[in-house]
Amino acid sequence: MLLKTEKLTKRYRRSSGEVFAAADAVEIGLEEGKTTGLLGKSGSGKSTVGQMIAGLVKPSEGKIFYQGQELVYPYKGTARRKIQILFQHPEVSFNPALPLIRSMCEPYKLLKKPAGEEEILKDIEKFGLHREHLHRTPGELSGGELQRAALSRILVMEPEVIVLDEPTSMLDVVSQAQIVDYLMKYQKEHGTAYLFITHHRMLAQQVCQEIYEIEEGRARRVTLA
Repeated sequence: MLLKTEKLTKRYRRSSGEVFAAADAVEIGLEEGKTTGLLGKSGSGKSTVGQMIAGLVKPSEGKIFYQGQELVYPYKGTARRKIQILFQHPEVSFNPALPLIRSMCEPYKLLKKPAGEEEILKDIEKFGLHREHLHRTPGELSGGELQRAALSRILVMEPEVIVLDEPTSMLDVVSQAQIVDYLMKYQKEHGTAYLFITHHRMLAQQVCQEIYEIEEGRARRVTLA
């Protein structure tokens, strides 16, 4: 098991003062080279679980283990690089005021890799993006183009775990197919573990080897039909 959670819980307080659990004692595991689905309706707590696993939200209770070691929020070092998240809304990954190339170079600099235009271009061309895309702002790009750029930037980090938070729900059918196809090919080549968060049962059944269904913050493993 590459990553697993134990009784992972996140509580919030409503404006009325009532405390509720967005995620309640969730226990799931991610295996190398496999896709685990987290299936649920809007408001079920699935994104909260994904954000805790990705290190963006601090759990109220519970533990997350990566490669057998308990993770401590905020993530540092290897965990920060090797556990990544692809958001439902790709625009949140980029500064709207900057040309794409300025945002794309960040992971290269973090890893002390060459961050010139040619190096970035070589990576984004795998996703059907071109030089002209690098000099546009996010507002000048389509949702599919932004999501492909976001995925390209994540893969620079060579992650071992990727949280896929509804990664295709905002895209057109063609872009959806392109993203899913590339993710499956990349996983086959690199053995990456995916947590695939979705409300779409059929899609989960198509791409996942294991599925947990979450409702009101509680997750349970379900049998693939």
